[in-house]
Amino acid sequence: MRIISTMRAVALLAGSLGITGVAAAATCEGLASLSLPNTTITTAQSVAAGTFSAGAASGKGKAASFNDVPAFCRVAFTVKPTPDSDIKIELWMPASGWNHKFEANGNGGWSGAITPATLATGVKLGYAAAMTDTGHEGGSASFALGHPEKLVDYGYRAVHEMAVKGKAITAAFYGEAPKYSYWNGCSQGGRQGLDEAQRYPDDFDGIVAGAPAVNFAGRSLQAVWIAQQVHKDEESAIQSKFQAVHNAVLAACDAQDGVKDGVLEDPTHCKFDPKSIECKGADGPDCLTAAQVESVRRMYTPVTNSRTKHVEFPGFEPGSEMGWNTMAGQQPFGLATDLFKYVVFKNPDWDYKTMNWDSDIALTRKESADLDAMNPDLSKYLGHNGKIIQYHGWADPQIAPGSSVDYYKSVLEKMGGAGKVSGSYRLFMVPGMQHCGGGDGTSTFDMLTALEQWVESKQAPDKILASRVRNGQTDRTRPLCPYPQVAVYNGTGSTDDAGNFSCKAR
Repeated sequence: MRIISTMRAVALLAGSLGITGVAAAATCEGLASLSLPNTTITTAQSVAAGTFSAGAASGKGKAASFNDVPAFCRVAFTVKPTPDSDIKIELWMPASGWNHKFEANGNGGWSGAITPATLATGVKLGYAAAMTDTGHEGGSASFALGHPEKLVDYGYRAVHEMAVKGKAITAAFYGEAPKYSYWNGCSQGGRQGLDEAQRYPDDFDGIVAGAPAVNFAGRSLQAVWIAQQVHKDEESAIQSKFQAVHNAVLAACDAQDGVKDGVLEDPTHCKFDPKSIECKGADGPDCLTAAQVESVRRMYTPVTNSRTKHVEFPGFEPGSEMGWNTMAGQQPFGLATDLFKYVVFKNPDWDYKTMNWDSDIALTRKESADLDAMNPDLSKYLGHNGKIIQYHGWADPQIAPGSSVDYYKSVLEKMGGAGKVSGSYRLFMVPGMQHCGGGDGTSTFDMLTALEQWVESKQAPDKILASRVRNGQTDRTRPLCPYPQVAVYNGTGSTDDAGNFSCKAR
């Protein structure tokens, strides 16, 4: 929620949050005297330009270079909303040149980490930048075993605490509250952003939600469902065939969008059947055995509840094959098996092969309810003119892109159709992009600037320019189009130039 930028507004904000000591915070170091509910400020330190270092100093390997980071005020604090909580948060605020905006940054996977490079990027752009470890250390879900409050912290509470306390400290330091507050995250960070819009609609004016794990439980179910197939026996393994399948997909579907460029503009129009490359005789590198055909089919097929016939999670799209090592590699996808070991079954020795598809889906949904972000009712968030840009790579091999489409469609259905939603919430699907980046598509773009223009200047993003960068050079540009539009070649000029494409409905 936007707050009037006056000292009176700061005082009112402080009073509403139970904050004391604002008057003493004339310097960065003075912020240590702030008193916030359930919060301990552990560091309030002025950092001179180019002097910050991270890594070796904390025993975590070679120190990263931050030579180009301007002077900033570094505040680290711990929030304990419950006796079992231990939420660590860092806030970096430019010593000069603040753009009057607050930027909160998302996490990935089960990550319990604050990444200085992310905060440094924000500071260099003028933001008061914040990040949380979500209440635990490490990249495993083992923290959740026997600690239900920590799971809630990870699920959504840590992010809300960061938003509230981070904006309050920012206001205390600058003597005025941020004019705008933004969320920026991908993967787990995308889920966190959409969860904020659903649970705490006043926290942010704008949200960038990339490849969001909104259907957290569904993605985990899919990972086990795939693992049981590809590890069923030696004949079912497909690791050595990813390239062959990808080549066959491109041969069958690449030209469907009018441009043969190694990327499927909309892979949902590709009806590739893996049986088309089944070996006619002996096994070979460019064909699939009968068992491998079944494994490849499973990669593309949605997970369906055998009891209710409800689709729990969509399959991967044609064109994603070069990233299949994530789900169909030598081991099951660890982020998913962690959910079952430490949250659903609460047994670190749980074996993915024992999943009971008749009874365990309902249990999974129940135990992981705090981790999903699928509430389609965004009326309160959109009601105060909040904006959301969601994006997802069509070739994502970790979170099936159809999950973003499914959520977006559920919002449209709940909110009364695209005409009621497109002025505040738009989805951009990125052809050829893998998980949060990479792949053969144009995966370099600036969603945050597009969001700011929408929030601050009411310039809705009718398209977003994207580039493909290889070996440090841009070799292709394309427009990203608001779903369900796609980029259509105008028929003349280079197919590597965005100017020769238009966003149109198919």
